[in-house]
Amino acid sequence: MSKLMTERGLASRREADEWIEAGWVQADGKMAVLGQRVPMDAVITIDPRARQEQMRRVTVLVHKPMGLVSGQAEDGYEPAITLVTPQNRWEGDTSGIEFHGGHLRHLAVAGRLDIDSTGLLVLTQDGRVAKRLIGDQTRVEKEYLVRVAYTKGGAGVRLPEEDMARLRHGLTLDGVALRPAAVSWQNEDQLRFVLREGRKRQIRRMCELVGLDVLGLKRVRIGSVPLGQLPPGQWRYLRDDERF
Repeated sequence: MSKLMTERGLASRREADEWIEAGWVQADGKMAVLGQRVPMDAVITIDPRARQEQMRRVTVLVHKPMGLVSGQAEDGYEPAITLVTPQNRWEGDTSGIEFHGGHLRHLAVAGRLDIDSTGLLVLTQDGRVAKRLIGDQTRVEKEYLVRVAYTKGGAGVRLPEEDMARLRHGLTLDGVALRPAAVSWQNEDQLRFVLREGRKRQIRRMCELVGLDVLGLKRVRIGSVPLGQLPPGQWRYLRDDERF
């Protein structure tokens, strides 16, 4: 069935498989199934939703909990994409996008969170979104709430103002000067970071350089898209009216 659709120019082989799997293809008036053999003169009918889907590359927002890796499975830890199931979809999703299995294919992480960090994680099929969010040229803000403990001095000793100034601008990682960052106290043990870059474990390493232990790290915003009320372990689609 998929091969015949490809030969007729109705879809690519991958799209044909996805549309059949989603229940959007009929052969001679009956719902097609993957791997089905059909006569060469079969009448193929395609649901209009398939054409709409052909133009759409979805972006998924996940509230990643601790204990999951962002990308490929490693060291026995599951990747965040395993959360993207119909059962875990947030009931507050107002995108209007109908889920189907093809949305799981070619989803790429656009800005990782390490295994011990939580918060907003972006998975996308759209190369334009990925390019905007990652790479050396990105200028999109990423906001984090970071619970810390100062390791220098005794009880009650706080981070000196000169070290706070270094967090904002003046630190170097891997021989490269970091871009200016917005860093401020949210309360007595939590900092707010706003970065315009994303080096590996950047905030944890920045904090270490000024004597801070990171006890918890949560990403709460990317560009103009907040984590909002999305519960841990659940996901939603990026809406058409949202832009990073």
